[in-house]
Amino acid sequence: MPAPSIRLVDRVCRHLAYLGPPRDLATLLLHPPHSLLRQSFAPGDMRCDAVVNADGFGAGWYPEGAAIPVRYRRVIPIWADTSFAALAGAVRSGAVLAAVRSATVGMPVTEIACSPLSSGRWLFSHNGMVTGWPDSMAKLASQLPVTDLLTLEAPTDSALLWALVRRRLVAGETLGQALGTVTAQVLATAPGSKLNLLVTDGTTLAATAVHHALAVRLGDGGVQVCSEPTDHRAGWERVPDGHVVTATPFTVDTAPIPSTTAEEP
Repeated sequence: MPAPSIRLVDRVCRHLAYLGPPRDLATLLLHPPHSLLRQSFAPGDMRCDAVVNADGFGAGWYPEGAAIPVRYRRVIPIWADTSFAALAGAVRSGAVLAAVRSATVGMPVTEIACSPLSSGRWLFSHNGMVTGWPDSMAKLASQLPVTDLLTLEAPTDSALLWALVRRRLVAGETLGQALGTVTAQVLATAPGSKLNLLVTDGTTLAATAVHHALAVRLGDGGVQVCSEPTDHRAGWERVPDGHVVTATPFTVDTAPIPSTTAEEP
């Protein structure tokens, strides 16, 4: 008798990236009226079955003058980690990527599955889910070197997406090109997937908006990209669905995600 299939219930995450003048992590992640902390228990636009993001969190930042980021990840809710609350007020950075997680049913709830994922100078996060996982991703996964598959940070759709994106970054593609192409390929093989991807190298960031909310704000010498606006200041703009954003502290470029097929290298 075949094993029963597991329905992957749509439970996703919230994430945020910042580039600009150095700010402490508490000011970025904990203090705003609709901060990432608040979004962990009172999200405003989840578009899924989840109501809280309590399956872990993580923050990555680039210390001043450093090309390689530091990560802090826990499998407990962000609001339950008093150590992070104390740390966040003391750490300042001009480049930050953070996320809170609501694990898709069928995915492991473990620290290594929490974003940001990383490799070298890059930090990565995925807000969403891949439909038909894992069968729908078998063909795309076969394009990766076996060593990449054997060294995934976690047995999750997010970790595989990161491996696909990272392969393109290593090959020399820009952040926006890598995210756009991988997103288009996944949509071709797993229609209906929710693919808000976010990546930074500490100087530039890129993000996709596919079937989930995303907002960007350029101002005060910096740029912030978030699942939801963190405050009520003027300047927040919703990213249209099916678009990729590439940003620096002084520029924002938004373009449609290109059409492609799962077979393209």
